[in-house]
Amino acid sequence: MDDVRASSAWVAEHSTHVIVDSSGIEKMVEAIDSIPRVNWDFEGIHYFDNGPLTVQYLLVLDALNFCFWPDIGNVSHLLLLSGALFLSSLAMSLVFDPSMYKDLTYDHLASGLKAALKNDKSAFDADRLQKYTGPQLRELLNWPRPLPLEDERVRLLHEVGFELERSFDGKASNIVESCGKSAIKLVALVTRHFPGFRDHSVYKGHQVFLYKRAQIFAADLWGAFQGQGYGEFNDIGSITMMADYIVPAVLQQLGVLKYSSELAKLIEANNEIYSGSEEEVELRACSIYAVERMKELISKKSGKQVLSVELDLWLWSFGIQFPSLQHHRTLSIYY
Repeated sequence: MDDVRASSAWVAEHSTHVIVDSSGIEKMVEAIDSIPRVNWDFEGIHYFDNGPLTVQYLLVLDALNFCFWPDIGNVSHLLLLSGALFLSSLAMSLVFDPSMYKDLTYDHLASGLKAALKNDKSAFDADRLQKYTGPQLRELLNWPRPLPLEDERVRLLHEVGFELERSFDGKASNIVESCGKSAIKLVALVTRHFPGFRDHSVYKGHQVFLYKRAQIFAADLWGAFQGQGYGEFNDIGSITMMADYIVPAVLQQLGVLKYSSELAKLIEANNEIYSGSEEEVELRACSIYAVERMKELISKKSGKQVLSVELDLWLWSFGIQFPSLQHHRTLSIYY
């Protein structure tokens, strides 16, 4: 985690397209008396049985928790691509149900996996994870069409199943138990054994470590088990915020981050920002750096320890309340 903090600080210092506004951070901190407590499962969409199966669920969820676009469910896009089919359906008096064409979201993923596991407790057994196909994954999630980056999602499921079977007797709970209540060790172990969690990039000749999904696995365990049992980590304060799409957009709206005019135009136009590009790395790394600065100042102001995990969940839960919030779009398996 020191590598995540140090490399993110280096990016913030040398950033071209994203600026961390110190005055914006100070104003934000001045307006905050305390960080509102956000229940980890405030939407009621996650599986939880207080045991090893929850750990298995969370590893599978976090292995698939990335890139919810492009989704052909957007109605106008669907009409553009499949106008003839749509018109012929109307001609045959078929019923058009707009709910069938909602975009895929994290909620769909979490609740779909929850339903699948409640229906079949062996759905995430290591041997079965290695065999799922794209259509079978869609069926598992009760999703009516190809998933964004579906081939990658299937590949990562296979990777998780294979390594669980090879190194951990098929059980994600064995990974957690081997970490001695250390979130740092858990992140290190996950990134060592599962290549799909190795979220890092090269920026202006420097290696940058971000580790969003590996960190969120530790954070999810901590939140789900309320810091007890499989979620007890003596060093949970070492985890940084999990750099994604939503939190950078929230920080920009709050005046903590400022974008160059070129970057702002790209985001406003919903243009793709390529994975590993300077703009993309800056958006994520500067968000980590900004939240770390916020955490330090809020902790100093309140006289109490503030966790990046708590700040991250608060900012993210705030952002998802506004569907119109414009965020950057990157095709990536890391977030």
